[in-house]
Amino acid sequence: MRRVLLIGIGAGDPEHLTVQAIKALNAVDVFFIVDKGDDKQDLVRLRKEICDRYVENASYRMVEVRDPERDRAASAYRAAVEDWRRRRADIYETLIQDELGEEGRGAFLVWGDPSLYDSTLAIVDEILARGNVAFELEVVPGISSIQVLAAKHRVTLTRVGRPVQITTGRLLSAGFPAEADDVVVMLDADCSFRQLADDEGEFDIYWGAYVGTEHELLVAGELSAVTDEIERIRSEARAMNGWIMDSYLLRRRSP
Repeated sequence: MRRVLLIGIGAGDPEHLTVQAIKALNAVDVFFIVDKGDDKQDLVRLRKEICDRYVENASYRMVEVRDPERDRAASAYRAAVEDWRRRRADIYETLIQDELGEEGRGAFLVWGDPSLYDSTLAIVDEILARGNVAFELEVVPGISSIQVLAAKHRVTLTRVGRPVQITTGRLLSAGFPAEADDVVVMLDADCSFRQLADDEGEFDIYWGAYVGTEHELLVAGELSAVTDEIERIRSEARAMNGWIMDSYLLRRRSP
């Protein structure tokens, strides 16, 4: 039976790969590389460098496919995301069916960890549910950008007796989560942390972009003191590189 692997490749540093991930790479016949456009060629390049570095079997193939565009201006956010995922599922299903033989092994190399803030696992689950093509699925965990962010800032994500909540910039814009003191925010394009900056002395922020890569950027401090700096650095990096991946930990000073 066909076998599909989702392999977590870490947050950008090739040395983030686990021993399990390297073993999985060497069991793959075909790597499916999703091209997200000219601005994000660094993401394609890194995946190829990882294969060059760790895969000992030179007989593997790479199949590149263009990622469908998502309507980011749609007023119905959830409907737009569901439509984008459906079109992705159509493409991935065709790849699995056409590029893998009955005993073939294919893999998607997933940034960070496949189980955290990534749609690949949900898309592949949808393909399995359709029942048009049968395959076994294996998920190989990876080091997430959240782990790298905490390590780079030399902090823990949780404090004694307190949970940490992971959310999105879109949800943070509605307000700091109730009953939370430590909140990790992923991909906040609108810098929603600014709305909390007026509460001087209330929050610390540990921000990072491109963590684990050669473009890594880090800023930490009392939120109201570093808000302008983060926005400036983020805007300049986005303009220079054409894309940005960032996250941050917001921490209430007096939980």
